[in-house]
Amino acid sequence: MSEIRTVRQSQAEYSELCLPSNTNVLGTMLGGHVMHLVDLCGAISGVRHARAVVVTASVDQMTFLHPIRIGDLAMLKSQVNRVFRTSMEVGVKLWVENLRTGEVRHTSSAYLTFVALDESGNRIVLPPIVPETPDEVRRHEEAAERRAHRLAIKAKTKADS
Repeated sequence: MSEIRTVRQSQAEYSELCLPSNTNVLGTMLGGHVMHLVDLCGAISGVRHARAVVVTASVDQMTFLHPIRIGDLAMLKSQVNRVFRTSMEVGVKLWVENLRTGEVRHTSSAYLTFVALDESGNRIVLPPIVPETPDEVRRHEEAAERRAHRLAIKAKTKADS
């Protein structure tokens, strides 16, 4: 049996300063770059849990609540919410900090599904995860509902193709 791990052991933080090379003509961070940062931070949590290479299997809807402007700091936090057999849901939350004023605002949240792979590129069975706090338990329970929704969409997509 695999070693049981806690949600806390998977937690990650990642920050990046918004520079002109990552912005659009309005001086705000490109949505694709924001998604890239979310994927990176989520992958760190996935690797911390699996202790193996992980790949992104899906990303739930992302909403961009506030722009990230040149000179702002994008701050991300992630953690594994739930482990299934060979996949895991990782939650990522993004805030933007205006470094001149100190104002911090929640900008985006997303749920990503990752799978871990062995050296041959095959999925591996993941170690179980134990939520310890009430918030972690809530996220763990809600992850099962989100997974059922994802699987229903996947089945419909396959049927339509």
